[in-house]
Amino acid sequence: MSSQPNAKDLTDHLKTVLLELNAHPYPEVACPPNLPKRASVALILRIQPNYSHWPALSDKDVPAFAPRSPKIRRRSSAVSSHKLNFQDILDAFFEQDWVKHGDPEILFIKRATRVGDKWNGHVALPGGKRDPEDDDDAITAMREALEEVGIDLSYTNAIAVGNLPQRVVTTSWGKVPLMVLCPYIYLLTSSSYPAQRLQPTEVASSHWVPIRALLSPSLRTYEYADVSARLAKSELGIKRWFLQAMLSKMMFAAIHLVPSTSTLCATIPDFIPQDESPTGTMGRLKDTLMGLEGGARDKKPPLLLWGLTLGVVSDFLEHIPPHNALELWTYPTFTSWDVRFVMWAMSYRFRKQKAIEMSTSSMTSSEHPDQPNIQDLPGFGSEGVGSLYEEKPGEVGRAGLGVGRGWGQTGRAKMVARGAAVNSMLEGYYPIVRKAVATALVGRVSIVAVLAFLAWKNYARSR
Repeated sequence: MSSQPNAKDLTDHLKTVLLELNAHPYPEVACPPNLPKRASVALILRIQPNYSHWPALSDKDVPAFAPRSPKIRRRSSAVSSHKLNFQDILDAFFEQDWVKHGDPEILFIKRATRVGDKWNGHVALPGGKRDPEDDDDAITAMREALEEVGIDLSYTNAIAVGNLPQRVVTTSWGKVPLMVLCPYIYLLTSSSYPAQRLQPTEVASSHWVPIRALLSPSLRTYEYADVSARLAKSELGIKRWFLQAMLSKMMFAAIHLVPSTSTLCATIPDFIPQDESPTGTMGRLKDTLMGLEGGARDKKPPLLLWGLTLGVVSDFLEHIPPHNALELWTYPTFTSWDVRFVMWAMSYRFRKQKAIEMSTSSMTSSEHPDQPNIQDLPGFGSEGVGSLYEEKPGEVGRAGLGVGRGWGQTGRAKMVARGAAVNSMLEGYYPIVRKAVATALVGRVSIVAVLAFLAWKNYARSR
């Protein structure tokens, strides 16, 4: 595997990536029929200065003693009145000495606990649903960032870079569409951490995480999610109970986040944890054996980046050398060994084909003059282009990657040509999941039936 880049190398590559993303925006994904719901998230970047190249303090960096509440903007004209050349703006920013030697970071939030919210406590990007008053999806991302974390992403504070691949988010393993998710990238221009104003009903904390940490193989892990949380609300009753009892939990690829700085929302109810000290003889005995370090107060859940947010971040990371976002990602599976084995067996051919698609880079413009040149695209090739051009609906679960429905040839060609190969990994995977689950459950029932029949037969003989 390629060695991990240092902070300066990442900063150098980041400029090229941002120029490319701005010059070639991803196509817009239309809402599925009878589902006009759209949501946007903001992938907010900043450069953390190096100790040896600390910037001089400017008037812009001096905090105000009486800050006013920022105004929520819903119109494009309110945030994009300065129409300057994007490359000139980016060149001027990256020419600064503190930027050249800085460490790029991404802002994540940990969602607050709310009744009925399936994303309780999840690590996410600032964002939310689009309002009818919003001009476009980008304005939604900016408004939600302002509402949730208090960061103003207008041109006076940030550089609006462009978008990442949009997608239709689904549940029930790809069967039920929920909304179209639209990610947008913003680069903060200040050398100091922005003052944050966390919305207590939405955000429990925010965390700046270096891109170096996101690319580190040593921080890769797994998240285990309840199967019932992967099902639509319509799938209630015996079916939900049966699947939950038979399938246990699902396993998803995850990243253990290591923040450089964090901001906590002190006004939420669970900011100060409740006293969970064990009582009684057994509780005191447990405390005695485990010591003070084993108490409940020290058992803080780790910050795990996984699911849909990991998919969005992987779309971005795949553009950055060493281009290993795909290598460090694994397909979702189940904790039950028999279901996992059936999943592995039934998806083997699919995964091998995807591996070929991601590793082949032999396509040239001379061979395919009507398609974009991807000869220099790391980790993608001609077989991948052929399969992606098939007109079939893409799928992406709340806990996975994937392309949106209705891309068409032009959209898919742009995706392939620009290195968003990570988006295609789950396309066609969820139908295999559904078949594998059905096969495994039928196998279990058959084995139980056979054992019951043999037991009855032995019992009948013994009488």
